[in-house]
Amino acid sequence: MVLSAALFDFDGTLIDTTELIHQSMRHAARETLGRDDFSRETLIANVGQPLPRQMELIIGEDPDGPRLVREMMESYRVFNESNHEALIREFPNVPESLTRLKNAGVGIAVVTSKRRFSVDMALTTFPSLRDAVDQFVAMEDTTEHKPHPAPLLKGLELLGDVPPDQAAYVGDSPFDVAAARAANVASVAVSWGAFTEDTLRAVEPDHLVPNLDAAVDVLLSIGAEGTKPGSVS
Repeated sequence: MVLSAALFDFDGTLIDTTELIHQSMRHAARETLGRDDFSRETLIANVGQPLPRQMELIIGEDPDGPRLVREMMESYRVFNESNHEALIREFPNVPESLTRLKNAGVGIAVVTSKRRFSVDMALTTFPSLRDAVDQFVAMEDTTEHKPHPAPLLKGLELLGDVPPDQAAYVGDSPFDVAAARAANVASVAVSWGAFTEDTLRAVEPDHLVPNLDAAVDVLLSIGAEGTKPGSVS
């Protein structure tokens, strides 16, 4: 495998937003649905999919579902923006890890289900990430979303129409692994995000690593080996 492009999820992969997402979702469920009995696991179980879809799954079958999603979205937005700086965290050595890839001639794109406004908020907090990434694909850039392959294929297009067999996707959720498989790119799962190692292992990524620096090690090694990975490491 010749590695020409590395695609990255954003939440839980390049920035630590798990607690921000959890608290925002908890607030929205409490304020909109009048419920504070959802477990943390339930509230973050679908991180990696677009936010409206996460809320649909929490609400379940309800004739007022569309209205409740709209109200939850607004409640989530207000809380998230008000508490963004207090709850967002930086993972260690992320810009340095991405720079290692860029120095090896690998194109880098973030592919996220996050709204572009929210991406820009995070980049304002961690501006060094903007310089380390070549392209950004946000929720508004495709009509289909992970686990559909469209966002990943959009990222490859923006990086110069890179063939899928020359690319890999790094993410922290089962939806990221499924999207990579659907797009026919190698999958590298990192277990320092919202999902446990056991949860990620169950969906059989090509590689499973504990952090981003280890993911970059894998990417550089599979590019050097000239073969597509085929087993979890």
